Amino acid sequence: MATKIRLQRHGKKRSAFYHIVAADSKAKRDGRFIEKIGTYNPNTNPATIDLDFDRALYWVQVGAVPTDTVKALLSYEGVLLKNHLDKGVKKGALSEADAEKKFNAWKEEKLGKIAGKADSVSKAKEDAKSAALEAEKAVNDARAAEIAAKNAPEVEETEEAATEEAATEEAPAEEAKNEEE
Repeated sequence: MATKIRLQRHGKKRSAFYHIVAADSKAKRDGRFIEKIGTYNPNTNPATIDLDFDRALYWVQVGAVPTDTVKALLSYEGVLLKNHLDKGVKKGALSEADAEKKFNAWKEEKLGKIAGKADSVSKAKEDAKSAALEAEKAVNDARAAEIAAKNAPEVEETEEAATEEAATEEAPAEEAKNEEE
């Protein structure tokens, strides 16, 4: 029986969610499967991959052929690298300790990259939010200035009229003082 590791589609329209399964190559896409190995959710950023590492490694070692997408997911999780290192140990090219050391170093580097991407995505969201707030503040300031300009001529006219009235009131008062002297 030819076995494949492939994706089984679930979820709503335009919001796909996948199960990673080991299935007979002749079975339907969403049909019968041998074992569910994990899940894959491409809707999140970065994509969420929940994989049973040991079972995926087992299926790769017994000869199950992954599809192109699943091969990329297995490579991303390190299953294919672990399989490669295990083959090297069986052939005597490297020791078990060296293989584990290489795999752990790769895994730490990968986790650092994933954390960096998550940080950059959250920072980009914050920057977009602050830019939107600044743009909204600029629009509000422009509206306030427009309203103030619209109302300002009336206020200025009343202030000018009040200053003129005060000047005319002061002038008779000064004349009255001059006449008394």
